[in-house]
Amino acid sequence: MNPLAQLHAGRITTGIVGGGTLDRFSSRLGRLSHVFLKDKLQGASEYHRIAGYFRSSIFDLVNEELGGIGKVRIVCNADLDPEDINAAKHARDQLLKERWNEVDDSVESFLRRPRYKRLYEILTKGNVEVRVVSRREAPFLHGKAGVIRRPDGSASAFMGSLNETREGWSSNYELVWEDTSPDGVAWVEDEFEYLWERGKPLPDAIIEEIGRSARRVEVQLEELSPEEVLPGALVESDLYRGGESLMPWQRAFVSLFLKHRETYGDVRLLLADEVGVGKTLSLAGAALLSSLLGDGPVLILCPSTLTTQWQIELKDKLNIPSAVWLSSKKAWRLDPDEMPLPWSGPEGITKCPRQIGIVSTGLIFHDTRERTLLLTKTYGMIVLDEAHRARGAKALGADERKPNNLFAFMLEAARKTRHLLLGTATPIQTDVEDLWDLLRILSRNAPQVLGDAWSEWTKSSQAIPLITGERRPRDEREAWTLFRNPLAPSDEPEVIYGQMRTAVGQSPTSFVCDLPYSEIPDEDGFYKPFFEEEVLSDRNGLSFFQRNNPVVRHVVLRKRSTLEEKGLIPRIPVDIHPMPGQALPTMFDGVGLRTSDDFDAAYEAATKFTTAFGKRRKSAGLLKGLVLQRLCSSFASGIATATKLLENRAQEDDDLMSDLGDGVAEIMDEERRHLQDILDRLGPHPSDPKLDAVLHFLITRRWLELGCIVFSQYYDTTRWVAERLSARMPGETVSVYAGAGKSGLLLDGEWRSVEREQIKKAVKERAIRLVVATDAACEGLNLQTLGTLINVDLPWNPSRLEQRIGRIKRFGQRRDKVDMLNLVYHGTRDEKVYETLSTRMRDRYDVFGTLPDVIDDEWIDDIEKLDEALRDFTIRRAKANAFDLRYAGDVDASGPPWEMCERVLARHDVSERLSRGWGERAAPLRKA
Repeated sequence: MNPLAQLHAGRITTGIVGGGTLDRFSSRLGRLSHVFLKDKLQGASEYHRIAGYFRSSIFDLVNEELGGIGKVRIVCNADLDPEDINAAKHARDQLLKERWNEVDDSVESFLRRPRYKRLYEILTKGNVEVRVVSRREAPFLHGKAGVIRRPDGSASAFMGSLNETREGWSSNYELVWEDTSPDGVAWVEDEFEYLWERGKPLPDAIIEEIGRSARRVEVQLEELSPEEVLPGALVESDLYRGGESLMPWQRAFVSLFLKHRETYGDVRLLLADEVGVGKTLSLAGAALLSSLLGDGPVLILCPSTLTTQWQIELKDKLNIPSAVWLSSKKAWRLDPDEMPLPWSGPEGITKCPRQIGIVSTGLIFHDTRERTLLLTKTYGMIVLDEAHRARGAKALGADERKPNNLFAFMLEAARKTRHLLLGTATPIQTDVEDLWDLLRILSRNAPQVLGDAWSEWTKSSQAIPLITGERRPRDEREAWTLFRNPLAPSDEPEVIYGQMRTAVGQSPTSFVCDLPYSEIPDEDGFYKPFFEEEVLSDRNGLSFFQRNNPVVRHVVLRKRSTLEEKGLIPRIPVDIHPMPGQALPTMFDGVGLRTSDDFDAAYEAATKFTTAFGKRRKSAGLLKGLVLQRLCSSFASGIATATKLLENRAQEDDDLMSDLGDGVAEIMDEERRHLQDILDRLGPHPSDPKLDAVLHFLITRRWLELGCIVFSQYYDTTRWVAERLSARMPGETVSVYAGAGKSGLLLDGEWRSVEREQIKKAVKERAIRLVVATDAACEGLNLQTLGTLINVDLPWNPSRLEQRIGRIKRFGQRRDKVDMLNLVYHGTRDEKVYETLSTRMRDRYDVFGTLPDVIDDEWIDDIEKLDEALRDFTIRRAKANAFDLRYAGDVDASGPPWEMCERVLARHDVSERLSRGWGERAAPLRKA
């Protein structure tokens, strides 16, 4: 032993020339929990600490001592990329909370509740500050160290494993060095300050989560009021544990649903939020609440291309089990990554094995057997997504609008359900009458919406001028006619409703008053003068019925611009390529890609097939999504589609089956010749100019360095693009993000199946920078670490395109703008449509704002008239916008934040209730 060293009290002490000592502590020589950190912090004035990961155990050993120290600074490892650490605070806080929840779960918080309570008290006292640093600054802070200063000016530095937990000090083998020399203290202090300056504050969200965990109580459904059910069910869902939450306007919609449920008993709402605002989660939250409250089975109707998106969103965000009906297989699928249940025939559609069933509206449009069977059931809730598809049209010379199949179905289905929610970004597609079609659906068996059959509000020609202010009631009698049918509830903001309900003795559950104005009892002479003053005069320049009408009460719309102004969603510009007039690579001819003679011949054959098939099959209008549009997606998709049809394997492709309708028609000889022509022309030529364009922008334009997601409507195209990119870019990991077990990774051409969650995690951690995805997997995919997007094909549905760009145009996006490339073949219908649309995609902040949510098929059928149709749309839409709806559009949720909910529902309790089939309805929790 060094002669200067002395062994005592579990440590070895060595004197240092120039002053100070070097103490070495070892678990072998004594119990360090009794001889080091806890004792050293007694009476300290400052404590600076380089720790490991921030965990609940960080102050476990010394929590009592910290309370008496004037200034405590702790710097921790966050395991985040520098770009994540330096991202906008909202995104950084989200990622850090997600990291925290990866370890500190509900079991941990339950078993160590006193630790959480002490930690929360320490962090909120005011003398302790914690910062976190990126993995670049500190890949892993294993060399834990610190400085302790005392009121007399003395100080010491220490370094070693220094496990923070009591168990660690008691059972682990620990080695610690303490240095009291000025040089030793300065050296550790410099290291600390270096990391401290590069650190970011520990988010308040984590501190509050620690406090919530300390107070957390698990309860049963029956113990909660209806207002407490959804926060209790969601606060520990994947959405919230990942640092996200339902946004304020989404919570506000769920609160409105609950308010209407309590007021009317049955809810009738149209959610018209603009694209990209998150309608799905708003509707899903209401559906979950309805199910948990025992209202009955939930039927979600949406286009076939959205069924998987809905199921993924429910599962990945809210942990809601659901089932999707696969018409081609006549079976339910319980999970997007699993095989469907056994075939059950069309009758199986009425026996959904989950409380929430998702069904394609294609079954409704095609007038299938399943359509009839669905109307034999009763429901607790029906949700219709993309509800603008349910509308009427006025035939030439007709006086009335004739409902399409979906509209007619919904009018009947509305009678079979307690709650009805409609979702669409464009309740007015081209005419205000479109909105009234949706209101008529809502009003079936619900007089609180438009009143009874004699109500003036059922006639759009009468109602619209009232809402626009073009017309006012002539006198109090006409005003009363409009006021009483429907008669709003007493809790409306305008107190006149409560006053008049009192005057006429109206029941709180009745919403039509039959009493004429002349028979309103008014012995005190108060009610009628008050009514006339309130209803016949303007307020803030608006008439009474501009402020109060069925649209205001039953339509909800939140505009993206409003949310941007409030800082609730990011305002990020989009640069679009190609655009007319841009300098483009030689592979482009105008805005389209140059093609070969073989492709042109294949395109002509596909057109002939569509024409031939349409002669005997009236559903041929949908074939643009079958052969022609699939060929315009990629050579690979065109070849695969033609092959499946020729070999009678269409049932392998759910989207293909949906386009064909119920049952697959036999392909006739003439049609077979056209399909074979496609194969003969494209089969020997695997090269595709779209692949060349993707590679040019990824490599030559260096989009790969910025991170890129490549989108297609079809899995055939998605898989082909990914395989070719993997072959052309050695060493680059290419991920395929798709539904139904089709996700995976490609590296140097080798395929490995992986779960979608693994891909999302790898992209978030920047381990993957190239994603190829289908629209089926688009919803709920947050890829703000990627800065560019390529559309290999373009669905002529601007809302779908905006959903795609919304995957990267999010909080945390490291670029101050994002780029989007749209690829079409030269000489095709797609190019002509894109040329027309691109002239309306000039606003970098609102790329799709001047386009309809969905472009009607007939507009594309006649390309020459497309521009005229879009101009007409713009004019009519402007006129419709002048019809200022003044929707109910709260964007701020009332009540305490849901993420602070302490009375929590057990996951098993929630899953068990939602996993009951439609025939296993649970008893309602409470009377509405």
